[in-house]
Amino acid sequence: MKLFYWSPFLSNIATVDSVINSINSLKRYGKKNEYKTFLIDSSGEWEQKFDKILGINIIKLYKKKYYKFLPKGGFFKSRLSQLIIFICNLNPLRKLLLKEKPDFLIAHLIISLPLVLFFFFKFDTKLIIRISGTPKLNIFRRFFWTLFSRNIHIITCPTKSALQKLDDLNIFPKEKLRLLYDPILKVNSINTKKREKIDDKFLKIEYILSIGRLTRQKNFLLLIDAFGEIIKRYPNIKLIILGEGEDRSKIEKLIENLNLTENVFLEGYKKNIFNYLYNCECYVSSSLYEDPGFSLIESGFLNKFVIAADSNTGPSEILDQSKNGFLFKNNKKESLVNKYFEFKKLSNKEINIKRLNLKKFSKNFSVFSHFQNLIKILSN
Repeated sequence: MKLFYWSPFLSNIATVDSVINSINSLKRYGKKNEYKTFLIDSSGEWEQKFDKILGINIIKLYKKKYYKFLPKGGFFKSRLSQLIIFICNLNPLRKLLLKEKPDFLIAHLIISLPLVLFFFFKFDTKLIIRISGTPKLNIFRRFFWTLFSRNIHIITCPTKSALQKLDDLNIFPKEKLRLLYDPILKVNSINTKKREKIDDKFLKIEYILSIGRLTRQKNFLLLIDAFGEIIKRYPNIKLIILGEGEDRSKIEKLIENLNLTENVFLEGYKKNIFNYLYNCECYVSSSLYEDPGFSLIESGFLNKFVIAADSNTGPSEILDQSKNGFLFKNNKKESLVNKYFEFKKLSNKEINIKRLNLKKFSKNFSVFSHFQNLIKILSN
């Protein structure tokens, strides 16, 4: 069985690793030569991940890479880059599918191009659309998806909430919708990386951790504002944020205005986040929305207590109405502060019950579990 993966990206988002893990799951757990997998490189983006794609078959659709020249950061720049990728890859991807005739094309992220191609051309290939999060559907996108839905073989969703939302919208036939958890957890790798040494300045301190791109979605301004209240009661606690993004200057300004420069640390992008997770007091997600929320799953696997915004998306499902951690009211500073104070008052037994519940749920996101569910979809 021949499978092509299409997943152009513009920045370091967690879905990129999910694509790599999905490919490697078929290589590792499938029978020898049963699955022939190929990753399509649209503009040179996958060369940025050279250390992670070793051993993966790469198909380059470009003669000269142009990824580094694409506009990045912000809504309009990203839409312009997506348009460039669409135009530059329209004919090359069409020719590739007609020539190679893969059994499946699994499309993530920029899925507009595969949808258009499969609508206007007939291929000996089945199209699987991988929804990476709860979709935001304006009138145009809803019309677009409804029009092209008959040419899609399967649509997979990363959470039950995303699956239910698509079902309620009645865009795709119900029988085409599938739940497929992301392959987030590479158990052996995580157990190795968690023991790597963190920066010396954090070795002997107690800290709250949050991870994500410095964007509006992650809502770090709220988290820092709330942290300003938290340290009034717990002055020795620190806040570490891992990630980079276009809102860094706004965040730095707020930290300075609240006189938190000695308490809040923006550590930028880290290749290894697991050593920071392993050593934190608790993990906090202030995101306005996530689906599913990779760092919550990783925190749960590492037996960490998680506090997250109740966004009616991934975190709400993962924490299961606060059975697996604490949910606070979305975008509400006082609620976040109170939940942290509530966490500090819990007994060790109460904390351990919630951590164990989350750890059990996180196992749905292992690479092997993903493989088992993916091959069921491919065999239909």
